[in-house]
Amino acid sequence: MTTPTRGYTATKEQLQARLRRIEGQVRGIERMVEDDRYCIDVLTQISAVQAALDKVALGLLDGHARHCMHEGAQEGRAEEMAGEMMAAVARLMKRG
Repeated sequence: MTTPTRGYTATKEQLQARLRRIEGQVRGIERMVEDDRYCIDVLTQISAVQAALDKVALGLLDGHARHCMHEGAQEGRAEEMAGEMMAAVARLMKRG
């Protein structure tokens, strides 16, 4: 069985590296709380992690639009794929 090609397949290693960096940032925030660091400093780091995750999400959406939606349209599923993407965008925008 072959692994399916996803919109992010070409940049998978970069994506994984970025996610590992974010994971390290989250661990750093945990240490900051453990060390009773100043609230604003912790919040600043949380904001940085959120921005990094947003960048990952936008990259995934871009890959989805360029690859997955293109394939879906060729298979006659354009409407379904558009609805799925808009639902994903709505979930991303609902934060806070």
